[in-house]
Amino acid sequence: MSVAERLPDLSPDCLQSFSRVRDDSVALAAHVSAEDQMLQSMPDASPMKWHLAHTTWFFEVFLLEAFDPRYQPFNERYRYLFNSYYQTIGAQFPRPSRGVLSRPGVSEILEYRRHVDRHVQALLGAAGGEQRRKLERLVTIGLNHEQQHQELMLTDILHGFAQNPLAPAYTAWRPAPSSAVAQQMRYLEVDEDLVMLGHDDDGFSFDNEYPRHKALLQRHGLADRLVTNREWLSFMEAGGYETPTLWLSDGWACRQAENWQAPLYWQQEDGAGWTSMGLAGRHPVELDAPVVHISYYEADAFARWAGRRLPTEMEWEAAARTVPVAGNLRSTGLLRPQPATGSGLRQMFGDVWEWTQSAYAPYPGYKADDGAIGEYNGKFMINQMVLRGGSCVTPDDHIRASYRNFFQPHQRWQFSGLRLAADAADLDSLSWQSFPREQSVSAEHAGFAADVLKGLSSSPQKTLSSKYLYDPEGSRLFEDICDLPEYYVPGAERAVMAQALPYLAALDLERAVLVEFGSGASVKTRQLLDQLPWIASYVPIDISDAHLSAAAASIAEAYPALEVRPLAKDFTQPLTLPDEMAGQPAFGFFPGSTIGNFTPEEATGFLANARRLLAGGRLLIGVDLRKDQHVLEAAYDDSQGVTAAFNLNLLTRINRELAGTIPVGKFRHRAIWNAGKSRIEMHLESREAQSFTVAGQRFTLLAGETIHTENSHKFSVEQFTALCEKAGWQVEQHWVNPMPEFAVFLLADG
Repeated sequence: MSVAERLPDLSPDCLQSFSRVRDDSVALAAHVSAEDQMLQSMPDASPMKWHLAHTTWFFEVFLLEAFDPRYQPFNERYRYLFNSYYQTIGAQFPRPSRGVLSRPGVSEILEYRRHVDRHVQALLGAAGGEQRRKLERLVTIGLNHEQQHQELMLTDILHGFAQNPLAPAYTAWRPAPSSAVAQQMRYLEVDEDLVMLGHDDDGFSFDNEYPRHKALLQRHGLADRLVTNREWLSFMEAGGYETPTLWLSDGWACRQAENWQAPLYWQQEDGAGWTSMGLAGRHPVELDAPVVHISYYEADAFARWAGRRLPTEMEWEAAARTVPVAGNLRSTGLLRPQPATGSGLRQMFGDVWEWTQSAYAPYPGYKADDGAIGEYNGKFMINQMVLRGGSCVTPDDHIRASYRNFFQPHQRWQFSGLRLAADAADLDSLSWQSFPREQSVSAEHAGFAADVLKGLSSSPQKTLSSKYLYDPEGSRLFEDICDLPEYYVPGAERAVMAQALPYLAALDLERAVLVEFGSGASVKTRQLLDQLPWIASYVPIDISDAHLSAAAASIAEAYPALEVRPLAKDFTQPLTLPDEMAGQPAFGFFPGSTIGNFTPEEATGFLANARRLLAGGRLLIGVDLRKDQHVLEAAYDDSQGVTAAFNLNLLTRINRELAGTIPVGKFRHRAIWNAGKSRIEMHLESREAQSFTVAGQRFTLLAGETIHTENSHKFSVEQFTALCEKAGWQVEQHWVNPMPEFAVFLLADG
């Protein structure tokens, strides 16, 4: 997925966001003198005025020079002077020498910023349509890039001030990690689980947060808070810095070469207590505040000393997704203050960047973007470690659970600390509690939550609606099911469709809109598009937004003359077609045997809703017919276990989206033929007595108790004809495959 595809349109707020973020940078620099802004205390740091110029260079090069042919650069030499590492743009002034640049001065750099800002605002104001969307997306990247540099402006100036014997304060305002009430560290137990990691398409992200992918969590424990200065002092007093067996080989060599005895900026003079340098100057170390300014090597050594380890980034992100970001931010002073967390996992966001044991590497399937923008993250995926969570100097609206920060393991000048993790074998000896989950769910999942809570509360039979089986993973698994030898439906359907297509092609229709219910990957659609000349538009409807978007894009690419307008909706509910398709004859398509998943009442309701949506049109629908019980049971409980995975995935989805604690491994898939109701039933059977929570509510199951997830009714031709007539349809034609028995009905509005 490219940057352009990831970013939202920001038309209403783009200029306002641009002005706010750009003003924030200038406000940060206003606290220091022109002399301070030239300070570069080490090669990893940069002068504050260089940050102000480089973030401006980004907009000048990537927006103005690329999109405004009349634009004249403020100074041609700035293209070289303020390029950081973009090789495709050209040469760069050496990074370690940025501190020798007394010219341009601060006033000239501020004029440079005003010049570029005026031109960017004018360019945005004059642009329209697709060009404006492209510009706004690049502005969004630039603003997030600038927020990264705002954090660097503070970390770099702190490092510079820490070298000064006067210990100057950046400001009396004290952006610092929050102190916690001293209490025993608790380890929150996390069961083995298959989770989704990476950005979920809600708002901006960098390319290194993609693709979203599955990861297997082993059972482990995660500390409910960060390690404190008090605990770090115990490590120091126990000889942690003098014990080579606690350290990685490279870490021990670095500790010796740099003579590390304490975190960066700590000092102890004449036997007095320890002090630490912060943005407010030098102050006594706050014992119950999180330890900060430590390297990966130090964090790893402390974890070994404590008999623990650092969490993996997947463990951290899976936990962080259960904690509301807004309730866990410290105020950076740049934006707005946030309340502290009341319980459960604490200090996850906005105190210190938390070292993980994960090397900075691409996610499976990652590809860097083309051009200079592609140099932003991908080429640094070597010899660095991942940090998570954001720090007290990270702008609040720049923090999210999927954010992957990265630094080399020896670096200490960032606001970096640690949280401990425990392996499964150590959990029994620890103070722990069940992993906390949010009691509430997002508005996006409110309907899902209401249905699940109602279904799990049902008595005597717990139920879950089959429509929720089809999240992106469920949709993918269902397509795998269609390729199984036991699942006869696709082959039987193809055979009967071959009978129907000549009749359909001869229908007296012109520029019709094809409406597909539960379109999935739109695989079967192509047969109609290839052989029915009267189709001009296509409206696929599916509840899985991500799966739908990918399928619609594939169809649009394969059929460039076809107008494709996907609807990410629940197709069982009343819907309307896009306004621009008014007046076109509508032809509905409901392939497979999904109609059998509904109860008779639900099937009648769907057919009635489809009739209203298609407004005088036709509906082509697949129907599975009754057949031998052994054939049916094999089809719904295949030897490879794909159908079982499809059914069990619903529990994984509940855990992910509804803060569930369901132990998926304690369930098995079952397919049962109910002859009295003429249907195959899918159930999830509890292997043992157990309890779990969903959205804060607790449920219990006995050993052998089941959750009923899906029905697949099997009809006779006469039964289905009567069902259609009850909903107002007339059967215009039908075709039957003899073995295995399967039918396709063409319905007309009666």
